[in-house]
Amino acid sequence: MASTSVLTPDGGALTPPRTSSDPGGGLLDHHPMVAPGVSPAPLEELELGGGGSPENVSPSTVNRVVTEFFMYFLRAIMLFYPVYLTGYLGLSVSWLLLCMLMVTWWKKNRQWKDSRIGTAIDFVDNETQVVNTELKNSLQMASWVQFTDVEKVEWVNKVLEQAWPFFGMFMEKLLRENIQTAVRQSSSELKTFTFTKIHFGHIPLRIVGIQAYTHEVDHREVVLDMTINYEGDVDIDAELKSAITAGVKGLKLRGMIRVILEPLIGQAPLVGGVTFFFIRRPTLEINWTGMTNILDSPAFSSLSEGTIMDIIASLMVLPNRMCFPLIDQVKVDQMRFPLPRGVVRVHLVEARDLVAKDTYMLGMVKGKSDPYAKLRVGDRKVKSKTIKENLHPRWGETYEFVVHEAPGQELEVELFDEDADKDDFIGRYHLDLGEVKKEKEMDQWFPLDGVQSGEVHLKLHWLSLQSDPTLLKQSNKGYACAMLAVYLDNASNLPKDLSEIEHHQKKKHGREGRLTRKSAGPSSFVEMSINDDVQKSKVVFSTKDPVWEEGFTFFVHDVKTQQLIVQVKQHEKKTQLGILRLPLSRFVNVSNMALDQRFQLEQSGANSQIKLKATLRTLTVEQPAPKPVTVNQQNTSASSLSALSSNVNLASSAARPEDYSTHRRSSYLASEALHPSPATMSMRRYDSHSLLSENALASSRFDLADGASYPEMLRKHRGSLGEINLTVRYATLRNKLVIMVNHCRDIFTCSENGTDSYVRLYLLPDQTWRHRKRTHVKKRTVNPIFEEKFEFDVSLEEALTRTLDVAVKNNKMFHMRERKDIGMVLISLAQLDLVKGVKDWYKLSLQGPKS
Repeated sequence: MASTSVLTPDGGALTPPRTSSDPGGGLLDHHPMVAPGVSPAPLEELELGGGGSPENVSPSTVNRVVTEFFMYFLRAIMLFYPVYLTGYLGLSVSWLLLCMLMVTWWKKNRQWKDSRIGTAIDFVDNETQVVNTELKNSLQMASWVQFTDVEKVEWVNKVLEQAWPFFGMFMEKLLRENIQTAVRQSSSELKTFTFTKIHFGHIPLRIVGIQAYTHEVDHREVVLDMTINYEGDVDIDAELKSAITAGVKGLKLRGMIRVILEPLIGQAPLVGGVTFFFIRRPTLEINWTGMTNILDSPAFSSLSEGTIMDIIASLMVLPNRMCFPLIDQVKVDQMRFPLPRGVVRVHLVEARDLVAKDTYMLGMVKGKSDPYAKLRVGDRKVKSKTIKENLHPRWGETYEFVVHEAPGQELEVELFDEDADKDDFIGRYHLDLGEVKKEKEMDQWFPLDGVQSGEVHLKLHWLSLQSDPTLLKQSNKGYACAMLAVYLDNASNLPKDLSEIEHHQKKKHGREGRLTRKSAGPSSFVEMSINDDVQKSKVVFSTKDPVWEEGFTFFVHDVKTQQLIVQVKQHEKKTQLGILRLPLSRFVNVSNMALDQRFQLEQSGANSQIKLKATLRTLTVEQPAPKPVTVNQQNTSASSLSALSSNVNLASSAARPEDYSTHRRSSYLASEALHPSPATMSMRRYDSHSLLSENALASSRFDLADGASYPEMLRKHRGSLGEINLTVRYATLRNKLVIMVNHCRDIFTCSENGTDSYVRLYLLPDQTWRHRKRTHVKKRTVNPIFEEKFEFDVSLEEALTRTLDVAVKNNKMFHMRERKDIGMVLISLAQLDLVKGVKDWYKLSLQGPKS
């Protein structure tokens, strides 16, 4: 039979496929005679031109074509008859314009009402989530508001209100004995600093909410997280000199404080000690008075409040704690600096769909971004490398963080666009490390907050701390194999300076030596290092027996060769007052891999010693608990299962491991025998147990009969065809299945200028032309953004038996006789939580050319 063709409006010839419909939009999208809403005639029965014979046209086909033409003609008459009638009756054109204006107004009003109703229904569908989010964002919650994990504790606030005057007495003693002394020692210019008035007012501290952890922690402890809010009428005055006074008339403090009750014991008072600290730095606002009013200016206020926050952080922000032992058996150093909960290894893999911040030509032309990432856990911050001009950067960097509290501590990820003047913010994400500890291993995309679009891909592993030296294995990837925790306690008999050390070495006991011994001690700090990792302690002023009581952690890569170097230095001159070298191989042969003793300092005084406790722990990757896997093997032959298994394994290895939906779809294809191989192009799309019967129409994925082939350049493409982001949910009040086509990324490039693409949807088994849904065309881009919503009138029970057929198509065909598909995906709705809704990325695939 001769080739069948249809003339297009531009004079070209188009060969239609041998099906009764073209779900892919290949011919119907350009057919000039098909009226909207009317099903086209079966094209395999039409032989128009190209040498075709009229004898092949059946009477039913002719009747259908005539009916469609009559309907098209009738619609044209209904459209133009009012215009003719207006002219025939001699009416003014204004009447026609008025009618058109009224119709337009009615349509707009109708759309506005539908939009309001739709918004209200969407709110009702997600009422719980929206209300909880809004209430949690408000710090001052009503007393009757309750959440599943956060409780109101009004009775505690009443106790605080009653005890507030006594709390003020405690704080007055703390400020005069500790803070005043610390301020005087911090600088020689502040030696006369004195608090002249301390009054904490009448407004007590309020606890907004409290959350208790019992199952997530050790059975001998109770952990409480309390969100505090203090807006007090404090009145504190201080005097530096008689002419210089300072004061605070108001104070605002907000943050979350953690209280740990441990260990729980079997005798009174049931709790061995109380520890409390801030997990993250609280926010502080101060209203200054007196000479410090100058600090209200932007140049100084942040500095002064930042200095006060540093003092608070040194006392009670992780890893620092305030501890109160209640029994003699509990050691203060164990409470103040316990071993960390573990270590989290973070792989910063990549990001995608970042916001473009760089602009050109005075903002008229949008470019890309130069993204980099900042990661923070506690007081440790790291910065990644910068990827130039890329909205889909790949870093491939790995970092390790010590976790002191989980749950509680967070991994803070912030992305910025690097600029010459000021870096632009392009998103952040906070992840509670308790989730990583629970899951042991996480590999997924996290949506960025604070921006319109963007996701970051992280792989996280939880590493436990073990005291078994046989587990020490040096990593060939540069990862740490162990962690060293050091508790710096105190030092004794430090020399004042270098000259006194020389006197001790020469054993001089003259008049000069006696004066040196009677003089004030040195202001000293400790510098610890393992290779390039250098950490410093606080400065203790004017004493030869300083007490630091601070903790430090180091990552160890090679126990055999690395050593801990401890240097005691003078504050102002930075001269060395003593040194200790501690090889890490020494920890392997001692009990519990820990050393707790006084060490003699080298290059120091004869009796100069330093007391510290150091504990070495090996890092062990914990494996997640195995999850049960079910495989559906309904009426499938052994040979088919073997072939399908190999195909699914190949597809899973090619897909990203983080794409849970890819594995879910692969298992669905295996269970339903839907995954064809390139060698079986003519096989049926479904088996006898599928949703469609053998006589049903095929969709654009590939036809039952022979049809048009894919373009050669698409057939030879071996890389990824791209991905599509869809939101699928069921609106229970309206009884509609809602599909949101969000956007695609990295789709196949069809021309030098990009791709003119659109998305076509079918809800199988309905795949006739009138059941087709399609988006608008997005031109010249491989990352099209659609943001279009489609609805299907099906019940929830019926939707769970349906399959969503999605195809991304090229609007400009490679060749008239080639298919327009770029990639497809088949989604079983039975695998999704439709009531809750699912937003996910789906990998596009091509089933192969037609023979």
